[in-house]
Amino acid sequence: MEPAMRSNNRAGSSRAFWLKQLHQWHWISSALCLVGMLLFAITGFTLNHAGQIEASAHTVHRNAQLPAPLLRAVAGEDERKGVAVPPAIAHWIGGTLDINVSGRAADWSSDEIYISMPRPGGDAWVSIDRESGKVESELSTRGAIAYLNDLHKGRHAGPAWGWFIDVFALACVIFSVTGLLLLKMHAAQRGATWPLVAFGLVLPLVLALIFIH
Repeated sequence: MEPAMRSNNRAGSSRAFWLKQLHQWHWISSALCLVGMLLFAITGFTLNHAGQIEASAHTVHRNAQLPAPLLRAVAGEDERKGVAVPPAIAHWIGGTLDINVSGRAADWSSDEIYISMPRPGGDAWVSIDRESGKVESELSTRGAIAYLNDLHKGRHAGPAWGWFIDVFALACVIFSVTGLLLLKMHAAQRGATWPLVAFGLVLPLVLALIFIH
């Protein structure tokens, strides 16, 4: 076999190997990204038009009286930061006010215990008067769109959702880079490849330079 032919065969085999690898990484990363990308694309639109999309806010305010045996557990004037209320009180609040405060950090001032519980698409708090035992709570929700918008921003969504965003971002990078390499390998047969890539790069730069001040 001629040396040139052997060299061409090796080059062809190498190209086929990398093409197969890129296709495999591309479809795997696209499968991982699919639902997340749809979610972030839709919520990107709703966030961009937040002023035109009205949130349907709903607030529930409740009052209760802490039983005397439980009141003794919180009486006093000591101040603490980030200390959860005793489990018995957390259980009572859950059953009486239908709000789960178990393990939640609370701010203990001389006259009040305040538990703040922000969440995606809403907010909640519980206040306990350390002298009288009066308990107040408020639970507010702003609807499904606000919930999804807060997930987009990772707002008050917890560490598990934060890890999901990190993994999703990594999968998007792999999806984009393998897509770019596949474009490069097929560019010879598709003349519009690099003009379209350049347009996708230049357009946001031009918009940013001209219209963002």
